[in-house]
Amino acid sequence: MRSLILLAMHGAPPLDYPKQELAEFLGLRARIAHAFGAEPAALVHRYQELEERIRRWPRSARNDPFFAGSQELAVQLRRASGRKVILGFNEFCSPSLDEALDQAAGQGAEKIIVVTPMMTRGGEHSEQDIPEALDRARKRHPHEKIIYVWPFRAQNIAEFLNSQILKHI
Repeated sequence: MRSLILLAMHGAPPLDYPKQELAEFLGLRARIAHAFGAEPAALVHRYQELEERIRRWPRSARNDPFFAGSQELAVQLRRASGRKVILGFNEFCSPSLDEALDQAAGQGAEKIIVVTPMMTRGGEHSEQDIPEALDRARKRHPHEKIIYVWPFRAQNIAEFLNSQILKHI
């Protein structure tokens, strides 16, 4: 296999996930992200436990339209590119970007081409989280060529958006 595509998506909590647990998860994430000192291990452990539970929650088009839309985008990208597409998520869904990158590395591709539909600069996921996941993957898989095809030129994004607008004028 010459190359494959890893589609890096955001992810969303499933609509039927228990609201109290989601609130606890988001609260712990904020607390850990803004901690000035080391958070107690029990809090970090609980956060990781909830993150795993959210990511592994059963998904359907009904309870997670974003996940279903991500799968459809992967199918359409596979058709358009003629290449295998692996889906990975920054948060809330499985597989995580790290898991998807490991899966891609195990496929025997010469290149893993990573793309995201997050188009504009300034986003935490596209500018920080995805590159950090790629750096971790490069350390785990030093013989794999991993390419991140981002950022996109603002002119190209504007041309795409205009092409959609023109369909309605």
